[in-house]
Amino acid sequence: MMDKLIVFVTCEPKEQAEQIAQTVVTEKLAACVNVLPGVRSCYVWERQLTWSDEVLLLIKTTRGRFAQLENRIKGLHSYSLPEIAGVTIDEAYEKYIDWIDASVGG
Repeated sequence: MMDKLIVFVTCEPKEQAEQIAQTVVTEKLAACVNVLPGVRSCYVWERQLTWSDEVLLLIKTTRGRFAQLENRIKGLHSYSLPEIAGVTIDEAYEKYIDWIDASVGG
């Protein structure tokens, strides 16, 4: 099994998403973060149906960096319960995977 992950994080506002992206890349917790504006989320929060305009972060990292990444995001995020969900990359271009390792320290 490959140890590379894409971690999904939703934020509002855009400035917070960009701050998280810049911080985790600068601190080598992630190789790359895609910042995707225009996400409309529907969910139940505190027994209320809620709609939010959010920004989705797609964070590329390794399983070995996940705990540090999670803690850093929790420290920067305004939500009391932020979405921080990692999925394994099953297949990818080998040189891209090598670049992720080099970017986060393996």
